[in-house]
This record gives sequence, structure tokens and C-alpha cells, in this order.
Amino acid sequence: MHDELSTYQRQGFGHTLKPRPPFGLLIVDFVNSFADPAVFGGGNIPAAIASTVPVLDAARRSGWPVAHTRIVFADDDADTNIFALKVPGMLTLKERDHNSAIVDELTPHPGELVVRKTVPSAFFGTSLAAWLTQRGVQTLVVAGAVTSGCVRASVVDAMQYGFRPLVLSDCVGDRAPGPHEANLFDMEQKYAAVMDSTVLLKTVSGTTVLV
Repeated sequence: MHDELSTYQRQGFGHTLKPRPPFGLLIVDFVNSFADPAVFGGGNIPAAIASTVPVLDAARRSGWPVAHTRIVFADDDADTNIFALKVPGMLTLKERDHNSAIVDELTPHPGELVVRKTVPSAFFGTSLAAWLTQRGVQTLVVAGAVTSGCVRASVVDAMQYGFRPLVLSDCVGDRAPGPHEANLFDMEQKYAAVMDSTVLLKTVSGTTVLV
């Protein structure tokens, strides 16, 4: 056992967080810019997008509430913030910009919420928490990019709003493996359940069987 894991276990971290229906699905920032290594992408993000496609299909068949997020700044940069000061390229993501559009494989269907945001968390300053609560969601299944940034921020906020985050390890991606693995470990120890999507699709109970 790694010393780090032993320390966490000794201190009482990493208890099991069992999924509880009803379920919802949150897909964070799987947009063209994060799918493109020449912009904000790279690493395992393309593989994570591919793994999310069957999860989204299954969620739709099961009637889960589905929400997507995009980073969208005002055309005149009026909403420039600290995030944009740290990463100025984020200001290129405008409403009609190709790089801000959700990837074709995961195009939202009518009735699915599309959250526009200018910060990492899908919840901060948005209606997402109220939307999920209105639909009775208990467990929020999370896919998206990047693991160490907008995914992590959204997972922490989901937990703080009282949802049970369930992060799909093969459906979240980052531009570098180190931050991806470190943040999966940390989220599983403190904030969320972490599961491979194939396990979820075979074992989710209390809802339509996802196979």
C-alpha cells in the first residue's frame, strides 16, 4: 500500500459513497477547444469524450436529467474575470465561436440544460443546482474536462450543494496525466465516488438497467 493511501485511510478519508437514485448526468466543458490539443486539449481528453458517448446514450434512454456546460465570455469582454487573467485564451470562447461549441458527438438534445459559465465550477453563479433539485437528483454522474480544473470544481460544489458526485474515471480527461490521476485520487478520498463507466452501466440500481 502506498504511504499516501495508508495515511488517508488512517485518518478516516475515502469512505464509500454509495450512489442513490434518482440520477442525473453532468458533462463539463466537452467543447471543441478542449478536444483540440492545439487549443486547450491533449492528454486523454479525446478518449474521455469517446467513453462518454455510450453513457449519454444510456442516460437518455433512462430519462435522467442531463446538463452540459460551456465556457462562454461576452463578445465585448465585459465579463473578464480573474480566471481570464490567469488564462487569457479563455476570452476567445464566445457564444458563436467554434471552439466554445459542444463537440458533435455529445450535441445536447431538446430538454437538456446547457449551462454557460465563465469560471471553473458549473454551479457558481448558475441555475444548475436549482435545476437538478427540481428534478429530484440525488446522485450526479460527472464526465468532462479537465479533471484537475472545471471537473474538480464542479464536483466539490455538487457535494457542497448536497448531491452525491459520481465521477466516471474514464469519462473525465486532462491535458496531462499527473493532474488527472492526482485529482481523481483526491476527489475519491474527499468528495465523490469514482467509478469506471462500464461498471456504472452494468451495476446502477434503482433505475432503468443501463446495458
